[in-house]
Amino acid sequence: MSKPSVCTAFLILAAVAAAPASTLAADANTAPAAAATPSFSEITATRATLEQLRAGGFVLYLRHGRTDNSRPDRVPHVDFNDCTTQRPLTAQGRADSARIGAALRQARIPIGEVHVSPLCRAKDSAAAALGTGQPYVIDNDLMYTANLTAAQKAPIIAHTRRLLSAPVAAGTNRLLIGHAPNLMDLIGYFPPEATLVVFRPQGSAGFTYVASILPTGWPDLLD
Repeated sequence: MSKPSVCTAFLILAAVAAAPASTLAADANTAPAAAATPSFSEITATRATLEQLRAGGFVLYLRHGRTDNSRPDRVPHVDFNDCTTQRPLTAQGRADSARIGAALRQARIPIGEVHVSPLCRAKDSAAAALGTGQPYVIDNDLMYTANLTAAQKAPIIAHTRRLLSAPVAAGTNRLLIGHAPNLMDLIGYFPPEATLVVFRPQGSAGFTYVASILPTGWPDLLD
């Protein structure tokens, strides 16, 4: 499947230029008001969850690290190649992402393919968490869905669903690094920043939500 160009993605973002400024930070810490979504109950991961992940076969969805809400995306002038036009990670956000990457390695959770949203806060989270030894793909179809129309969201949500559903070989896990509104649109869940969400892919049957690891939850799992 070919990815939309940066220009295409920019045009989609430009289409929401009329959105009120107060809604531009919808990808921060508050779920945006939206149409009815499926009910959702968060499940806290346990040490048994980590044991399962060590065997592989799962999809991990990591929301980017903590961001600076005082500097919202500059819609319609967002440029994927210019981080000054986007809401950035804070120093704490980079540190959180680095700690999550270290926790994954300490827990001996194998990571295979990695797909990352084109927005800088996701790319910076990936760099902090993965370092230079783990290759990843910049995936324009994981860009954030806040403020998009239903028609504009549809291909992004469909692509995310495919990545969550496609089987993953034993001994490895697929990692996606993206945004909360995308999961809100898909399953009615708006995870806090730097939360790792675990899914079990089921192929044509879709996927199953397994558990979440909040950024403060790792110490209890690794003791």
